[in-house]
Amino acid sequence: MKSLVAVLTHYWNNREVRVFLLILGVFSAAYFVPFENPRVGAAVLESFHMLQDYAREHVLFCLIPAFFIAGAIANFVSQGAVIKYFGSKAPRWLAYSVASVSGTVLAVCSCTVLPLFSGIHRRGAGIGPACAFLYSGPAINILAIILTARVLGWQLGLARAVAAVVFAVLVGLGMSALFRDGDRQREDAAANAGDLGSEQERRTGTQNLVFFAVLVSILIFAAWSRPEQVGGLWSAIFGIKWYVVTALLLVLSYVLVKWFERDELGYWVSTTWDFAKQILPLLFVGVMIAGFLMGRPEAEAGLIPGEYVARLVGGNSVGANLAASVLGAFMYFATLTEIPILQGLLGLGMGQGPALALLLAGPALSLPNMLVIRSVIGTKKTLAFVAMVVVLSTAGGLIYGALVG
Repeated sequence: MKSLVAVLTHYWNNREVRVFLLILGVFSAAYFVPFENPRVGAAVLESFHMLQDYAREHVLFCLIPAFFIAGAIANFVSQGAVIKYFGSKAPRWLAYSVASVSGTVLAVCSCTVLPLFSGIHRRGAGIGPACAFLYSGPAINILAIILTARVLGWQLGLARAVAAVVFAVLVGLGMSALFRDGDRQREDAAANAGDLGSEQERRTGTQNLVFFAVLVSILIFAAWSRPEQVGGLWSAIFGIKWYVVTALLLVLSYVLVKWFERDELGYWVSTTWDFAKQILPLLFVGVMIAGFLMGRPEAEAGLIPGEYVARLVGGNSVGANLAASVLGAFMYFATLTEIPILQGLLGLGMGQGPALALLLAGPALSLPNMLVIRSVIGTKKTLAFVAMVVVLSTAGGLIYGALVG
């Protein structure tokens, strides 16, 4: 068995073999996929609609600001500081408390959080705190939790909030326990290379804080979604968001001119482009596959019918909760879209437990998200992260379904 794995690994590491397999896969799809079937044809078209919606709603105002923040983290945050607060030897209460509640500030989806995760991981954050942040970023969106409570009931909203914070910590602790040796090797390599103390600070701590606060604020307001109900605080903020973003861009321009050198800005742009090259192609492919399989919530044109999904997740059995977790893990949810999707599935007979399981796994994972995570931390760690999220979401759904059922 080991020899077979070694042979497969050897061939997979050969670039020409990977190119051949890609060409073979595209040819096989073109040759064998029954495009004349109405369901398949509609699903193919739906994958392009999904990609178009993603490009229009998320790339410009979510991903691009996130790429620039990730590039700033990689260039302007001291690696020693990241390891001090988020490395394997950092105080757990500090690392996990910050990582597990980050989603209350960042209203991001499972894809927008990826550049930020990649940035802090590249800068030296331990696998545990980094994965806690990766889970919590999209899972603990305060607006999504409030909307869940208003539309689907306060019990489900409260259960989602509590379980998401707890699960972020558990996922982080689990990843840290499994891969602690890898963190130590990375930190030792950085120390031996002299990277931990080599950064020359060109700005004060206050200036760096202002710079990152402006970048994060631009991301928050640019990505602010239109509330379903007109009126109230969220609607008022949406109405003025572009005025706020414009003001923040002016502040950012002043900061960049006054506090940064030309070479620093060049490195920042170059690193931001590196993140975009690594992440965007995988996201686009993943979004198209998700659109082909499940489609958009309002279209019901994916290959898998919504009625079939609803039957699969009815009741509160282990199978129903596991199915909801797995479906949530592979579907793509833009910010807040999980709520109308669940509303429709509940109307078709979905159980309360599986509904929570999907809420806990869905926003934090997606097929595009998994492809990118693998490119950052490798296959083994990605599989462990996905498995933990699915298992915890299944358990959370079972417990909640038993309590409310």
